[in-house]
Amino acid sequence: MSPRVVPKKELGQHFLVDENIVRVIERLADLSAEDTVLEIGPGPGILTAFLADRVAHVHAVELDRSLEPVLRERLGARTNVDVVFGDALQVDLAALVPPPRKLVANLPYNIATPLVAESLAGLPSVEQWCVMVQREVADRFFAAPRTKAYGAVSVLLQLATERTGFHPVSREVFRPRPNVDSALVAFRRRPLPARFGELRTLVGAAFGHRRKTLANALELAGAAPRAQTVAALATLGHGADTRAEALAPDEFPRLLEALA
Repeated sequence: MSPRVVPKKELGQHFLVDENIVRVIERLADLSAEDTVLEIGPGPGILTAFLADRVAHVHAVELDRSLEPVLRERLGARTNVDVVFGDALQVDLAALVPPPRKLVANLPYNIATPLVAESLAGLPSVEQWCVMVQREVADRFFAAPRTKAYGAVSVLLQLATERTGFHPVSREVFRPRPNVDSALVAFRRRPLPARFGELRTLVGAAFGHRRKTLANALELAGAAPRAQTVAALATLGHGADTRAEALAPDEFPRLLEALA
């Protein structure tokens, strides 16, 4: 990494510095010469340059404007990369041209979960994801019901995608060295369930008070009266004392229908 690059702790920056790990990313992302890729948080551009040499186009979205000269130097004469400076949670990613088919990134820790969750419906052109995240977050994405890691993002990801790959990543591939483990997780889009926006709201409310019963949690969130949820749960074969973590992902669309 260039000595001019100083990672900013307040931005959650842990730059990828080991070029060997990009080979794993290439395999998990199933890169092809026709791909248009969206990268969030390119940092000094190691992954960006690697992607640009293998795919048709790369959109790289970076919050830290001070990295512009470093990225320019790293990318050199490559003409198939657009670098967009801005907050990835605020930039209109769906308006990028050409539209991205894959999201491949070492995601900044502090935006990984909301960005992936937003991309499910907000980036309909994206068919595959390969993201580097904290190991705890990676485990949460495809956690099983009735486990501590299982939550709203687990339900949404498993309804909208299927996992295709997983690879633990050493702390030594980053600078500065993080205090947590990381992992690469890859997944592929499935058709979104009907009324996905309403479903997302329901799932968020269900896990908003995870120590409470599902019926109480939905009532507290203003999503449904307790008695209505208890009746809906009964049609799914669940009792009034059921908590959100007891429902499998595919039961939430059925719960939404029952509440209607």
